[in-house]
Amino acid sequence: MQAKDAIRSAMNFSDMVFRGYLGDLDDKELMLRPNPDCNHLAWQIGHLIVSEVMMVSGMFPDKKTELPEGFEEAHHKDNAGCDDASKFNTREEYFDLMTKVRTNTLAALTEMDDSTLDDPSPEHMRAFCPTIGDMFILIGTHPMMHAGQVVPVRRSCGKPVLF
Repeated sequence: MQAKDAIRSAMNFSDMVFRGYLGDLDDKELMLRPNPDCNHLAWQIGHLIVSEVMMVSGMFPDKKTELPEGFEEAHHKDNAGCDDASKFNTREEYFDLMTKVRTNTLAALTEMDDSTLDDPSPEHMRAFCPTIGDMFILIGTHPMMHAGQVVPVRRSCGKPVLF
């Protein structure tokens, strides 16, 4: 297995777990917060989508995925406290956008030369992710950073244990 294959595998695994946790939640349940001080799930999903688009386009400006009008603003940190469900998307809309964005991300990974993984990341990300390879690893693991917040919502809704 080569580096890009390992990154792709991690992305696919993370995506499978995250989507698995969300798969049987309805749109109303996406508006639940695991704790009053946490963001609701809909905001978190949108945050993941916006973050991935921003990271990929930061590395490869010609690979920016276009998001629906107002999507980025709805999922900006300034709107994390908003509980108006009409400002957010349905689970299926989020899943469609996740697929679109991840397809673009995987295409960028596939199309680049392997040596690019060692290139410096965009300057604003270097303290956290020094290289392009680090950026792709962050993209792949970022959903798992949020998956732990989905589990308490699942439990409070009486959903089964999945993993």
